[in-house]
Amino acid sequence: MIFGGLQKNSFIDYPGKISCVLFLSGCNFNCPYCHNPDLAKGCLKCPHFLKESKVYDFLEKRMGFLDGVVISGGEPTLQSDLVLLCERIKNMGYPVKVDTNGSRPDVIKRLVDKGLVDYLAMDIKTDPFHYSPLIKKDCDYESILSSIRIIMESGLPYEFKTTCIKPLVDEQVIRSISHIIQGAMLYALQQFHKTEVLQPEFFRKNIYAYTFDELMLLKSVAEPWVEACIVRN
Repeated sequence: MIFGGLQKNSFIDYPGKISCVLFLSGCNFNCPYCHNPDLAKGCLKCPHFLKESKVYDFLEKRMGFLDGVVISGGEPTLQSDLVLLCERIKNMGYPVKVDTNGSRPDVIKRLVDKGLVDYLAMDIKTDPFHYSPLIKKDCDYESILSSIRIIMESGLPYEFKTTCIKPLVDEQVIRSISHIIQGAMLYALQQFHKTEVLQPEFFRKNIYAYTFDELMLLKSVAEPWVEACIVRN
């Protein structure tokens, strides 16, 4: 297990809970706006405190303060030991939330079937049929659609989320995604904040930012199709 980072406490990453966030290293997508470029590229030599034993020691010490654990990335489902990680955290008594890009539906299904996840959050980057080439070259859109179905049929609390950035996301993209996730519990439209990103050159060529009013327009497009739609700044 390659841990690329640890956020010791968060009030926003796990709805209704005080959580920590474990960041797993490595991603199979190439989103130009990714705000964790080092995690996306993969961590070959992580700091000592991120060794697996240290992570479990931390979780043991935080019992009674933390309400849950978020496993994020990178892309967690790429890690071969993800099931064992979730199993061990669950055995410690923590609810587990997993953030995923939806590229590996078989792993998501395994976590659900084994009862090793309590909340699922899936990023939908743009219209799943148009992930190539910016999100991933030769992306298998069927995997994205399959993950959406598995999550919606899981019986677990879940959310879908889209970072709103031009030109990857526009009114038609939100309409297409909303049709695909029709009836979803929660769809979050996220404001993009430019910090360190995976592909800085992308932002030299494009006007990428949405205003609050523009985000509210996108929200109005999605709202009729889902149970709840929110805008996150």
